[in-house]
Amino acid sequence: MTAALLVGAVVGGWAAGWWPVRQFAAQHVNARGRFAASSRWVFAAVTSLVFLAIVWGVGLSPLLPVALVFAVAGVAASAVDLVEHRLPNAILLPAFLVIAVCVAAAGFTVGPEVLWQALAGGTAMLVVYGVVALLSPRSMGMGDVKLAGIIGITLGVFGLTTWVIGLLGAFLVGGLVALVTLARGRAGLGSAIPFGPSMVAGAIAGLLLG
Repeated sequence: MTAALLVGAVVGGWAAGWWPVRQFAAQHVNARGRFAASSRWVFAAVTSLVFLAIVWGVGLSPLLPVALVFAVAGVAASAVDLVEHRLPNAILLPAFLVIAVCVAAAGFTVGPEVLWQALAGGTAMLVVYGVVALLSPRSMGMGDVKLAGIIGITLGVFGLTTWVIGLLGAFLVGGLVALVTLARGRAGLGSAIPFGPSMVAGAIAGLLLG
């Protein structure tokens, strides 16, 4: 791991968050929830930290583009979910397509096994979240299930350990967020709390620690 690579991650993340990530998210919120101009600094800082964590965990790998594309989509989708309580298809579908292309391209370098890992990871994550959504539709929406498939593909190519950390991390972060929100009196037991940001945070933890 070179200092140049880490600096590049910080600079690249800052640039991505400053305009394209924020712009991508802003297109999918209504006028009432529109982001303030000062939010550019928040988007830039968050995306920069996410890029740094991913590059630190993944390193200079043919699979790095998969993780970075997920990071861009994940930060944008999380921002929309926090404001609108939804995960728009207009973010999830392009993310899925670009990540699929990145996985296919990596297959030429890493080997065809990454294709099977992506398929298995995405399918398994879809099943887990699909079951949760069926059992508790008030706490898990279809946007979460779709995001789960993308996360499963992304984490699957990095191996089982990364996948498991990402899955467990999402529910751990989500549980902590719910407890803090309840303790601060900002929500009741029946309140809907956006789960997308917790899913993205869990996935990033998997990429960092897996």
